[in-house]
Formats: sequence, C-alpha cells, structure tokens
Amino acid sequence: MKTIHLLSALIITMIFLFPACASDQDQPALNVVVSPDLNIPASHHINGFAVGVQSFTFNRFSAFEAIEKTAEAGGKIIEIFPGQRLKPGDDTPTNQLSDEQIAELHEKLREHDILLVNYGVVVMPTPEEARSVFEYAQKLGVPAITANPNTQQEMDFLEELVKEFDIMMAIHNHPRPEDPESEYRIWDPVHVMNLLEGRDERMGICADTGHWIRSGISPVEALQLSEGRVISLHMKDVDRNSRDAEDVIFGTGVGQISEILAELTRQNFAGHISIEHEANWENNVPDVAQNILYIRNWDEN
Repeated sequence: MKTIHLLSALIITMIFLFPACASDQDQPALNVVVSPDLNIPASHHINGFAVGVQSFTFNRFSAFEAIEKTAEAGGKIIEIFPGQRLKPGDDTPTNQLSDEQIAELHEKLREHDILLVNYGVVVMPTPEEARSVFEYAQKLGVPAITANPNTQQEMDFLEELVKEFDIMMAIHNHPRPEDPESEYRIWDPVHVMNLLEGRDERMGICADTGHWIRSGISPVEALQLSEGRVISLHMKDVDRNSRDAEDVIFGTGVGQISEILAELTRQNFAGHISIEHEANWENNVPDVAQNILYIRNWDEN
C-alpha cells in the first residue's frame, strides 16, 4: 500500500514539474496574437513594417506620379484609390483600366520597386457591385480591398466573395457623422468588431487613425479592441483632438504614433501601413518622407 502511495506522489510531482509534453512545446503561447498576414516580403519593410502611401495623398497627381512620389519619399508599398487618373496624358481612372493599362501600371511599379498591396476605399452596396470590384481587384493582383460595409447584410455577400477570390477585405472608418440619426456606424470600432464576429479570418479592418481621433476615439484603444483583425492602416498624425483636426508630421501631434507602432508590434502586425497625409497637397513629398523617416527611426525601447 505504501508503494502505491509513493508512486502516486511521484506521478503528481512529475506532472507539476513537467506540465507540457514534447508536442505541447510546438504550440504557440496563449498570449501570442495571430494577425492577418499579407505576405509582404521583408525587402519591402521599413523597421519591421511594410510602409508606403495611400495614393489619395497624391490625389492632385496621376497614379504614375503617385508611384514616383512614393519612391521619392522612401516608401516601399502603395495602396491605389479608385478614380485617380492613370498617368500624364491618360486620364483613364484607376477603377476602369484595361488589361493593357494594368500591365503598364505594374511595369511602373517594378521600375520603382514599389509593391501594390491594396485597392480602395471602394463602395460595394450590392452583391453585383461587390462581385465587379473583386473581379477587378483580382486583375490588379492585390491581396486586399479596403471598403466600407456598414451592415450584416453587406458582410454576408462580401464574406462569400472573400472566400471565392481569396482576397482580404478591410473595413475603413471615416469620422463619426455629426447627425446623431445617421445610419453610418463603422466609425465605431465596437460596431465593426460586431460585424466581424465569427466571420472569415480574411475579413478585418483598415484603421484610419486620424479619423478615429476625429471621432473622439483613442487609436491605441481601438487597435487593442480590434486585435487579430488589423489588416492595414491609413496612418495619420493630427494636431488636436477635434473633428476638424489637421494632419501634421508624425510625432508632432496627438496621434499616438509611437504607441500605435508599439501596439502593432505586440499584435505581430503583418499587414501594411499606408501613410495618408492630407495636407500640403501640391508639395507633400517632404512631409511624407519625414513620416517614413519617423517609422524608420522608431525604437520601441
């Protein structure tokens, strides 16, 4: 009987001393965040982040010129917005390009070593319009689409297209409407996470950090709430906590840029940061370059 008791004690002791078997050691720790992965190569990262520009920053110019300016500012990736004219001498909007023009666009991207990683912000209120956008995004060869679905009904048909085309969809937030009766609700990250609950893992958010501040929301807290769903950012710094805040150079405003980068690091962020600098429209390459330099020099410690 004593032998049995001693054996039982030994087994219990071993359980406490060696709680994990060899197969358990291969499993990720419970506190490791798994974020959507756009598989952007390290060659197009800056200080661990895939950084470039949302081409709306250069909306006074063509898409070709936006690519040139992104490269001049030191960016590595670009997100093309629909409606921008293709190039000087060709006013075809970027949402209506032929196969030949798409090939031209990609040649321009290769010339400047810029990756096209996203297309948006697009409006897809019906299944038919959404399918058209996904088909076009497939031709462009982008891994993600930035959009603004506001209801579960829209999310239902978008989820089917995400699965069919294997293209990610990121919900982008604009500022909170001044009209309290407005049906536009995706300014609120709580509403967005409710839309995403139980949805395909390729559906997530495009965090416009400046618009969150304009809505009275802390971008860091919103990112924490959105953990595991952050596909991309439209990153801004702004001069004040106000709806009419203006964009400023990273680190000079109230935009929590350093804290945002730290939070993205904690979340193992594997998407892209599109700088969207809505100021000095005619000559904002120096501003964008300073923003990129801020990320390049950022040190979590």
